[in-house]
Amino acid sequence: MSSNINIFNLDEPVSGPAPRWKRKRDAASFMPVDNNQSRTGSTPQKHTNKANISTSGKTPSSTTPGLNASFHKKTKTPKTPSADRFIPNRDAMNMEVSHHKVINSTSKNGDSKPSSPSNAEYRKLLSESLNCDFDGKIIACKNKAPPPKEGHQNNNRVLYTQNMTGSSCKKSNRFIPSTPERVLDAPDLVDDYYLNLLDWSLNNHVAVALRNVLYIWNAGDGSIHQLMQMESANDYIASVSWIKEGNYLAVGTSNNSVQIWDVGQTKCLRTMSGHSARVGALSWNEYMLASGSGNGAIHCHDVRIANHHTATLSNHIQEVCGLKWSPDGRYLASGGNDNTVTIWQDNTMLHSLTDHQAAVKAVSWCPWHDNLLATGGGTADRCIKLWNASTGCCLNSVDTASQVCNILWSKEYRELISGHGYSQYQLTIWKYPTMARVTDLYGHTDRVLYMTLSPDGSTVASAAADETLRFWKCFAVDKKDKVKKTANIKHTALANVIR
Repeated sequence: MSSNINIFNLDEPVSGPAPRWKRKRDAASFMPVDNNQSRTGSTPQKHTNKANISTSGKTPSSTTPGLNASFHKKTKTPKTPSADRFIPNRDAMNMEVSHHKVINSTSKNGDSKPSSPSNAEYRKLLSESLNCDFDGKIIACKNKAPPPKEGHQNNNRVLYTQNMTGSSCKKSNRFIPSTPERVLDAPDLVDDYYLNLLDWSLNNHVAVALRNVLYIWNAGDGSIHQLMQMESANDYIASVSWIKEGNYLAVGTSNNSVQIWDVGQTKCLRTMSGHSARVGALSWNEYMLASGSGNGAIHCHDVRIANHHTATLSNHIQEVCGLKWSPDGRYLASGGNDNTVTIWQDNTMLHSLTDHQAAVKAVSWCPWHDNLLATGGGTADRCIKLWNASTGCCLNSVDTASQVCNILWSKEYRELISGHGYSQYQLTIWKYPTMARVTDLYGHTDRVLYMTLSPDGSTVASAAADETLRFWKCFAVDKKDKVKKTANIKHTALANVIR
């Protein structure tokens, strides 16, 4: 009975193995004493005290007096904790997907039937939609996100890019001024998408039509003079085009006629009739002049002979608003309000292209690439398309997100520039052949209806419905890198033969 009572007596020593701290203390007390103990500060007296304290059966406190200072320093918790196992980076894990895999792992192992193609396709679509990989590992031990699969379009691109500034424009290696070099007023400029009222000659003269008056602005000295004015106030000028040599100007009018002017002498050499609607598009090919009218007909004129009308090209069923000869004179491209682009060769239709979904006014041939044609559609289309004129194949197409009014190719760079309507009213430079956007030029407050290129190819002049004429030096060439071309331009003697 007394033995059972002693079990509950806490004053008596408890039988069984000694605690760990007591075993360590006893082992330290029975260590052999070195002759140099006095140097370390340990004395036999202290060991004797430890032995005496060990006879007590009480549980020591957290700071046991019998433990020496050296033992406390060895067991002190370090400031920097060290792990005895690897813990994966949970920030790189998708806990919900991992939980799903763990829950369904048993059923997958027990089911040996292969998944059907429809289920596999569904899993693939679901994985792409949720932006996670159901077939990947549960534990992710990588700090960096895995690269996307080839061809995968990730909507959350921030997962795969860091410290990148988003930009829709491709960086250019050259400086392109964002503001116009010069701004001129153009009062009474007709706001009509289907007309062509601006052109720049080889002699550095800019022809601009302001309703029923035609002005010539000298870009060299800044002088301006009036060339002509329509007799009736109800009539207006619908198109202008310089001959390649730059000394004669063709003028299309709203009274269905085409006039040829000698700018140097301020004299009208001849007037050619034959159209049944206004002449809104003109293009020169040496002594041959093509004119497009509002009824869709294209007339070819030989200005050297009295019977100037040599051919009529018929394919468009609505107004012809874009007309351009190729640089080598082999092809003639026309764009109309019937959403059609037609390529002509030897007065015969070679290709009829109907990919555009709106009127095609912007028509431009590449000056340094044979058979390359660029066209732009109106508000319902908004696309710039590149064509191979010999085959009729569409090489590229880009959605500009706004009405395309004009297109011009650069003579020095593999680039092209386009003028646009609602809603930004900007000029955009594109890189060929990728059609990456290089930069946008802002300044106009209404749609950019007319554009022309300077004879040296460095400056673009744009006229908009805001009645301003702006000059952009966007294709400037470094004089140190470019050797000036000295070519003797032979002026034609058309004045002697025009009748």
